[in-house]
Amino acid sequence: MLNNDSLYYPYASQRNVVYGQKGMVATSQPLAAQAGLQILKEGGNAIDAAIATAACLTVVEPTSNGIGSDAFALVWVKGELHGLNASGQAPEKLTVEAVNEAGFTKEMPKYGLIPVTVPGAPGAWAELSKKFGKLPLTQVLAPAIEYAENGYPLSPTLAKYWKKAYEQFSKVLKGEEFTSWFDTFIPEGKVPKAGDVWKSQGHADTLRLIAETNGEAFYKGELADKIDAFSKEYGGLIRKSDLAAYTPEWVKPINVNYRGYNVWEIPPNGQGLIALQALNILKGFTFNSKDEVETYHKQIEAMKLAFTDGLKYITQPSSMSVSVDDILSEDYAQTRRALISETALTPEPGIPPKGGTVYLSTADGEGNMVSFIQSNYMGFGSGIVIPNTGISLQNRGNNFSLDPTHDNYLEPGKKTYHTIIPGFLTKDNEPIGPFGVMGGFMQPQGHVQVIMNTIDFHLNPQAALDAPRWLWTEGKTVVVEPHFPDHIARALERKGHNIVRNLDEGGFGRGQIIWRNNKTGVLCGATEPRTDGEVAAW
Repeated sequence: MLNNDSLYYPYASQRNVVYGQKGMVATSQPLAAQAGLQILKEGGNAIDAAIATAACLTVVEPTSNGIGSDAFALVWVKGELHGLNASGQAPEKLTVEAVNEAGFTKEMPKYGLIPVTVPGAPGAWAELSKKFGKLPLTQVLAPAIEYAENGYPLSPTLAKYWKKAYEQFSKVLKGEEFTSWFDTFIPEGKVPKAGDVWKSQGHADTLRLIAETNGEAFYKGELADKIDAFSKEYGGLIRKSDLAAYTPEWVKPINVNYRGYNVWEIPPNGQGLIALQALNILKGFTFNSKDEVETYHKQIEAMKLAFTDGLKYITQPSSMSVSVDDILSEDYAQTRRALISETALTPEPGIPPKGGTVYLSTADGEGNMVSFIQSNYMGFGSGIVIPNTGISLQNRGNNFSLDPTHDNYLEPGKKTYHTIIPGFLTKDNEPIGPFGVMGGFMQPQGHVQVIMNTIDFHLNPQAALDAPRWLWTEGKTVVVEPHFPDHIARALERKGHNIVRNLDEGGFGRGQIIWRNNKTGVLCGATEPRTDGEVAAW
C-alpha cells in the first residue's frame, strides 16, 4: 500500500514516472510546465510556480481555460492544507426573469453573455501571490506574457480541440458579439494546426496589466471598464460593479478517511463532495483485484448514488438543503451502500439525515505543494472574447437551475454548482501530494478511480493515470474507453449496465499527480497519456 516508504511502487511498472527533489510541475502542456519550473529556478516557491503555470495555460491551452476562467486551489504550506474558492458569483442583473426575457424559459443557455458569471482566476492568482508567494506577480506572469506576445507552436492534442471548437462555434455562434472570438482564435479565417504558431497581443497586454496591478485592473480598472462596456453594448448582464464586488474565498477543505488516507477536496459549490461520498460508500467493501467485474460494478454503483445526490444538493453552501456533514456521515454512507446489489440500479437522490478545464500540480524543495484547477467551461467557454484583450469569458451560469424548487436555483450574487475540483492526499497529517483529473462531470469519477488505483491496487502515479477509465453518464449508461477490457465490459452488461465504447479519449479527463516522500524529499510525478502533458522536474 502507498506510504512514504514506498514511492517506488514495487507492484507496478515505472513507465514514465518522473522523479525530482528541488521542484516539480505537472500539467497538460509542456510549455506551461516548463514555465512553472522556470519560476522555481528563479527562486519562486510552489505557489509562484502554480500561478505561472496557470497563467501560461490561458495562452498555451485556450481550448480549456482563459483569463476569464474560474479557479480552485488546495495549498499545503507549513504543515497545513488551505483551500481557495475562486469561483465567481452571478451578476446582480442575472435573474430568472432576465433569462426568461432573453428567450430561455426551461434551462440556461450555453453560449453568449447570459451565462457569464464573474471570473475568478485573475483574483486567484493575485490572492495566492499575496498570501503565499515569494516573487512579484510581474515576474511570475512573465513566461505567459512572453508566449502570448511572441507566439508558440500548437501541440497535437491542442490543435485537435481547437479544430473541434471551431467546427462547433461556426455553427452556433452567429451574433456580432462573437466576432472577437473568431478574430482572436481563428486568425485570418484559418484554424491553427499542430506546429502552427499562434500569438495574441491582447492576451499579453491583459496579463501585463493584471501583473502590474495585482489583479486590480481586471476587477476595478481598465479591464473591468472594457468588460462592462462590451456587456452593455450586446445585452449582457455582467457589470463593473459585479467585478468590483468580487473577492476569492479561503475555505476549509473537506475530507474522508479512506483506508487510512485522508482524501481532501474543496467544499461546495464544487463537486468534490461527490468523490468523497463515493469513496465513503466504497470503503465498506473489500476489493481483491482491480480487473474484476465486482470491482467495477461497485465503483459504478457508488458513483451513481453519489452523483445523483450531488446534482440535487450541491450549490452555494448557504442554499443547500442538507449539509456536507449530513452527506458524508457514516450512517448515510451505510444507507446508500445497502442499495448496491448484484445488478445495475437506476439511481435516485437520497435524503441524508439532517444534522472543459486545466489541472496542474506543483511542489518545491521546501515541502510546499499546490493542487490547482482552472477552467472556462465546455472548452472555450461562452464564445465571448472582449475585443483586443484576449479575455475569453467562462459560461458557468449554464449550470444554474431555473426550477425554483432546486437547491441550485438561479439567484443574483449566488455561486452555481461547479465542476472543477482539485484533490489532495495526506496520511497521518503529512502530505502525500496533489492530484486531479480535469474534464467536466468526469472529474469526481476520475478522482475516485485514481485514488482507488493508488490505494487499493498499489499503482504508481503513471499507472494510476494510464489505467482505462469509465464514465457514468445517466441511468444505467456507462461509457468506457477503447482499451477498456472487453471481458469486463461484457460482464458488466450481464449485470444490467448499458456499456458504450467511446473512441474519443478526451471525454475521460486529463490528470496529473505529484507524490512526496516526506523522509527523503523525493518527488514522484506523472501526467496523462490522454494529452500533451509533461512533468517538469528539478
